[in-house]
Amino acid sequence: MSVPTAALDPSVCAPLPVLGQDVTVPLVTGGEVTYAALDYAASAPALQRVWDDVAAYAPYYGSVHRGAGYLSQLSTDLFENSRRTVAEFLGCRPEDQVVFTRSTTDSLNLLATAIPANCQVFVYETEHHASLLPWRNAQVTYLDAPRTPGQAVEALERALADRDPYGPALVCVTGASNVTGELWPVKELAAAAHAHGARIVLDAAQLAPHHPVDIAELDVDWVAFSGHKLYAPFGSGVLAGRADWLQAADPYLAGGGASRKVARRADGGVEVDWHTTAARHEAGSPNVIGVYSIASACKALTEAGFDNLVAREQELVSRVREGLAEVPEVQVLSLFGDDAPRVGVISFVVRGWNSSHFAAALSAEYGIGVRDGLFCAHPLVRTLLGSDPQDPGECGAPEAEPGERSLNAIRVSFGAGTPDEHIDRFLRAVTELVREGAQWKYRTEDGRCVPDRGEAPQV
Repeated sequence: MSVPTAALDPSVCAPLPVLGQDVTVPLVTGGEVTYAALDYAASAPALQRVWDDVAAYAPYYGSVHRGAGYLSQLSTDLFENSRRTVAEFLGCRPEDQVVFTRSTTDSLNLLATAIPANCQVFVYETEHHASLLPWRNAQVTYLDAPRTPGQAVEALERALADRDPYGPALVCVTGASNVTGELWPVKELAAAAHAHGARIVLDAAQLAPHHPVDIAELDVDWVAFSGHKLYAPFGSGVLAGRADWLQAADPYLAGGGASRKVARRADGGVEVDWHTTAARHEAGSPNVIGVYSIASACKALTEAGFDNLVAREQELVSRVREGLAEVPEVQVLSLFGDDAPRVGVISFVVRGWNSSHFAAALSAEYGIGVRDGLFCAHPLVRTLLGSDPQDPGECGAPEAEPGERSLNAIRVSFGAGTPDEHIDRFLRAVTELVREGAQWKYRTEDGRCVPDRGEAPQV
């Protein structure tokens, strides 16, 4: 297999510096190699710029919204300025609110508690579990996986046309699939939702790190995403958008920060006056460092030039897809077809290989970190693999032994910090594993495929 070697002009856009880019890991076959982090879709490495900003702020850490001292006031200003930075990054409308949460999952669960009574929710089976599962207290319509963007819009229009036109409705859709990387027709889906009196929330967990997201331009009602996929540390997320449902709902968590005034009643109870701002759903001491890290990442991506970042990533996507296409045993998973626009997320299976075995060999023998499993999108992966919904298989816990067929897939994902060498090494490793087999023996331990340290390598 010939791997394209032409790199983009570094003066146009070089990989952004990220933490861990010089970390070395041991190989089971001996020696060490620089780790190739190709699991950005799970958690992207933090940008060095973000880490430096957080380190510079750390000595000035103080309690937010609760202290009169200088450091508390400084931290409060930083917290609220971060909110404005995120709003600008997302193209929020003047009346929109930015609520800080723990993650995309937390953001969508927050919204699920705020939807009006008798709200109908429409969600595709292709969603990540974060956007597929939170709607437990609503009437949910699950839409089948479409095979073209046009089918996605048509299916939504049909479903909305059949609903009770007088009740509230919400559509939940991903911006970019965490399995295939394919971009969804968000603007068209928003138009269809609004034409039928429904609202729409965009799961931008996989879109925001790879592509500009503009709430006003897309005309969506809410956007949710996670900091740890946007080159920031774990533990912070965002729900941004319309304020009315959020203001009308009970606070997501009851406690300090969400309450504006608390007083005892004559009957012995407690009377609470809740905030109507974003603070209503931010009870407790906030994750100031997490919030600041998201704002720092937003600034870093904007200043680097998203157009340049997108152009470079598309070059990497083309290289990976062209390289995998030269290995007949590899089947790349797709809903919308080869020509569909996508971000740097590609899932595939390899004929004759258990996916966990293949991913383990990439790690142990080449120092490459990818993901295998169902990617917390079980219905979608099962649909793409053509398996029965009742077939065994779990996210991150494959049941098949090495060499046996598994119902899982392998996912390679990359982004703004990925060096060309990592892509080259990945494609070389795929080719060598398929043509020559693994150099080491593997076994299943606690649901994971691992090198068998007690066995001699296969030679």
